[in-house]
Amino acid sequence: MSYWHADLYNFCPRCGGPLEKRLIKAGEPERLVCKVCEFIFYIDPKLAAIALVPLDGGLVMVRRSIEPGYGLWVVPGGFVDAGEPVEETVVRETWEETFLRVKVVRLLNLYSYQNHRTVVAAYLTQYLAGELSPGDETLEAQVFGLKEIPWEKIAFQSTRDAIKDYLKIANT
Repeated sequence: MSYWHADLYNFCPRCGGPLEKRLIKAGEPERLVCKVCEFIFYIDPKLAAIALVPLDGGLVMVRRSIEPGYGLWVVPGGFVDAGEPVEETVVRETWEETFLRVKVVRLLNLYSYQNHRTVVAAYLTQYLAGELSPGDETLEAQVFGLKEIPWEKIAFQSTRDAIKDYLKIANT
């Protein structure tokens, strides 16, 4: 068992020495270990947060103006900054991408996938204020009716899965 992305790193972040793969503990993946200072370089996941924003009988989505997924649709979201509460990320990213103020209602679900470094926390939100408009990382911001979701033009599996989970509770 080995990290799928361990080959991306060659040097120790502490001392600059060369890294090598070593089995530290049976049953765990090989870890990157510095040959000089013995620092174990754990490659941890990145956390992203996304917002499911119900509005006008539909769901807010944005079309990305950045890679990955340029030109494809997602729900508002982004990476959590170190030290930032995840719920604040949801509110901040929704504002940055849509100019809508929301509040977090609850965690909808967590999504992680084999061979992907990002773990995605999806939150159900409530619209508070603002006029829907694209931010600097979005080409368009739009409300899609629940039967009009552009499934074939969605950028990420986590977005598809979160919308499917949302539809389960929206249709009850």
